[in-house]
Amino acid sequence: MADLTSLLAFRWSPRAFDPSAELTPDEAASLLEAARWAPSAGNRQPWRFALGHRDDDTWKRILISLPHGDQGWVRHASTLVVGAHTGGDAERAAYDLGQAMAHLTLQATALGLHVRQLTRFDPTGLATELDLPGGVRPLVVAAVGRLGDPFTLPADLRARETGLRHRRPIADLLLR
Repeated sequence: MADLTSLLAFRWSPRAFDPSAELTPDEAASLLEAARWAPSAGNRQPWRFALGHRDDDTWKRILISLPHGDQGWVRHASTLVVGAHTGGDAERAAYDLGQAMAHLTLQATALGLHVRQLTRFDPTGLATELDLPGGVRPLVVAAVGRLGDPFTLPADLRARETGLRHRRPIADLLLR
């Protein structure tokens, strides 16, 4: 494998989060600052975020928009982050939001935190629950927290959580 920065090599998207760990205000601010500095077309920064900390009203509103099967493990995350874009060129805005979420994720890794991003949720219901302004479209929910015990997960998720990580070979990623 080619030399890779440890931030990328050790980044991992777990489902097992420590239900007692909380993000500090400085950690949350650091994640948002990293996202703020992500590249964007024309420096438009078409992303917006909503943060819910475990058991606060925003966190509960985000959690109920997720599929029931995911709620069981997501409820242990310290913070839920909604990543939304502000429209315009929707494809470009979605790409830019992806950059911001990648920066947020790498900053989390640098802080010893973990992030698992979810795209299966009810975006219309979530926008209503959070009373988002018109034109602000949620595209991702990120569960953020400290690593928990994978043996608290149901058997099917535990097997995926504790199995070896696999990535496609670079040759499979190249267009010919």
